[in-house]
Amino acid sequence: MSSSTRNKRKDLIGFVTSRSGDKSVKVTVPYKTPHPLYHKVVNRKTVVHVHDEKNETKVGDKVEIMETRPISRLKRWRIIRVIEAAVLAGAAITEQDVAATVPTKVTQASTPSA
Repeated sequence: MSSSTRNKRKDLIGFVTSRSGDKSVKVTVPYKTPHPLYHKVVNRKTVVHVHDEKNETKVGDKVEIMETRPISRLKRWRIIRVIEAAVLAGAAITEQDVAATVPTKVTQASTPSA
């Protein structure tokens, strides 16, 4: 019997939290589960090591991952696609930017009052 069907593989959606090396990322998959005794919803997370063949992800990206054969000692998942790219600021915020937006005693004293 030689059928060419392959088993259904698990797929998850999570966020890239670390770029640990070439073609390797850590993805955090958050989920909620009720506490067994108190029945309060508890936030939990699973951290998995994922293979990123094209080095296309960066920290903060929302990605879809799929279970696969063992690629290394820890990697058993691979990136399928990037769902949402992370929004990164273009430049770092300087002290002058903060001083211009946040009122302080110095900036309030320099403005004339009526």
